[in-house]
Amino acid sequence: MLGRRGRGLLAGLALALGVWLPVTAQEVLRVPSPILTLDQEQLFSQSRAADEISAAIEAEAAELAAENREIEAALTAEELELTELRPTLDPDEFRALADAFDVKVQGLRAEQDAKALDLQRRRDEERQTFLRQITPVLAEIVRERGAVVVLDRRSVFLSAETIDITEEAVARINAAFEANAGEDDSADPGAADPEAVDPGGTDSDVTDGEEPPRQEP
Repeated sequence: MLGRRGRGLLAGLALALGVWLPVTAQEVLRVPSPILTLDQEQLFSQSRAADEISAAIEAEAAELAAENREIEAALTAEELELTELRPTLDPDEFRALADAFDVKVQGLRAEQDAKALDLQRRRDEERQTFLRQITPVLAEIVRERGAVVVLDRRSVFLSAETIDITEEAVARINAAFEANAGEDDSADPGAADPEAVDPGGTDSDVTDGEEPPRQEP
């Protein structure tokens, strides 16, 4: 068992650690790191600027999935019909129908697989376009942090949370998106006003089926 002196030393050590650790953490926060990390999946899923891209792609993916289900149901019904006809057909006739059905199935599968691959390709291209568009935001964070490289967090085995810039990047991108959206809404406010189409009053003075009055010289 620890004596009074031993317990006193442990208490003093615990107190010292309790005071020292928060200070060290604050100092770490202030030390710039040349390496930063970024979670691309989180960045894309939480950025409002990527919502439209995701919505369009996911809508096409849903349509493709529905189309696949319809094709599967039709092929299942056709296969069942062919199976029911088998007792009434001679073997050669049935084999010809079965081979034609297999060719049809393989062709449809190849066609739908090609659609899925094209959708995935466009999804990847849209994501790369998004990343290029937000590069200035990321570059600004890199400059402010005094860093020289940003790594994909998924490829890093272990890192400190203080070097991850995902949440900061999402916040800045969303703020910029909202600011741009506000500017678009406030631009050209008179364009939608029907009374502002012709300030000279020519259109408003002419009614349907009537000629404008002539002015005497």
